[in-house]
Amino acid sequence: MQTRNPLLDEFARLTTGAMGLAQAAGEEAKAAFRAQGDRFVAEMDLVRRDEFDVLKAEVAALRAELATLKSGPAKKPQKGTSTGAVPSGDAAG
Repeated sequence: MQTRNPLLDEFARLTTGAMGLAQAAGEEAKAAFRAQGDRFVAEMDLVRRDEFDVLKAEVAALRAELATLKSGPAKKPQKGTSTGAVPSGDAAG
């Protein structure tokens, strides 16, 4: 035998409404926090990961080249090989 108590029914409706309101407020707070975080990151001058990886590879190659140059004088190119540079004594044209 179940009886209906209007006070308990009203309390249940009030509690259900409060939980729905709390959940909506939580979602709104999450959205606001995410938007502020996105805005903060956008204002900073950050580098994307792919750009960082490319630059890192370039720096590694330059360090290897620098180590090679520091290890000793490079061999002079032999006659008949082209280095791509025009000797200062030759006139172009």
